[in-house]
Amino acid sequence: MRCGSTIGPEGAAHLADALRVNTSLEELDLYSNNIGPEGAAHFADALRVNTSLEVGPEGAAHLGLDLESNNIANALRVNTSLEKLVLGWNNIGTEGAAHLADALRVN
Repeated sequence: MRCGSTIGPEGAAHLADALRVNTSLEELDLYSNNIGPEGAAHFADALRVNTSLEVGPEGAAHLGLDLESNNIANALRVNTSLEKLVLGWNNIGTEGAAHLADALRVN
């Protein structure tokens, strides 16, 4: 599924709600959708319970992850289906990178 327009945090919340119960979507591309930290938090919560997504949030939609990367990292600790997560252009920073590295050690 590719979301080709700016959905913002509110749209991200709606998609995340759907991801919590969806069992068939394997790929979600949110490139250039500016969902921001609030939207990133919604997706992180959804990734904790979604078991079908293999490629997701492509480009991570300009999340501004320096503050939210711990939410994503916590989701990666329990999500076992995600195979690819692209986080380019997201200003993750040193602390965010450390959170993600710790999560990937147990994923």
